[in-house]
Amino acid sequence: MALRSTISTPHGKRRYVRRLFATIADRYDFITRVLSYGQDQRWKRRTIELARLQPTDRVLDLAAGTGDLAFAAASSARRVVALDVTHRMLQLARLRASSLSDDVRRRCHFVTADMCALPLYAGAVDIVTTGYGLRNVPVLADAIREIHRVLVPGGRLVSLDFNRPGNPLVRQLYWGYLTVVGSALGLVLHGDADTYRYIPESIRNYPGARAVAQLLRDQGFVDVQALPVLFGFMAIHVAVKPK
Repeated sequence: MALRSTISTPHGKRRYVRRLFATIADRYDFITRVLSYGQDQRWKRRTIELARLQPTDRVLDLAAGTGDLAFAAASSARRVVALDVTHRMLQLARLRASSLSDDVRRRCHFVTADMCALPLYAGAVDIVTTGYGLRNVPVLADAIREIHRVLVPGGRLVSLDFNRPGNPLVRQLYWGYLTVVGSALGLVLHGDADTYRYIPESIRNYPGARAVAQLLRDQGFVDVQALPVLFGFMAIHVAVKPK
């Protein structure tokens, strides 16, 4: 399959992901709601709860998309930087911000950048959040290393993402469902069945929640948890940078 071959290398995945998310940005929220059967917002609320935000916290939300996690964090934290490699996503986030309270708007800042090369100094933030971010980076270890770098000692990472089911039969059924539904949505919304086939293909290459937890430990994080969501089809990782 051409798509599978394209995203099998860091260079190919980087180019493909950037092009894909620029294409789907205006329909991104709709797709996440459909594929999650409307559960996406509940999972994100849980992600923010696990961040344990304090009024003095500086938050970095990676792969911020149209701002769901960033805006939720801004209701509690001192400052939130919403960072995404797709500029169109942040344009949409700014439009959404116009309908929010003055306090939330004032606390939110938008930056177009690559989460594998963060434009922040070491120890710049107290909390890093990301929704569906780690699975999409070209080299997962690079992104985790950058997150570790920009966190203060004692800072927390909270990451929501798809999981890679361990049971082979369940895994095949899961990929099959995402492939069929994604292909149909791609044809209807974009005239291209491959558009959302990326989701199951990206999960094929993703090491899964347990392996990601171990990679977090390998990169220096402690108190690492991989919390199952939706019977383990999704997961929330929580990890702490040592003091």
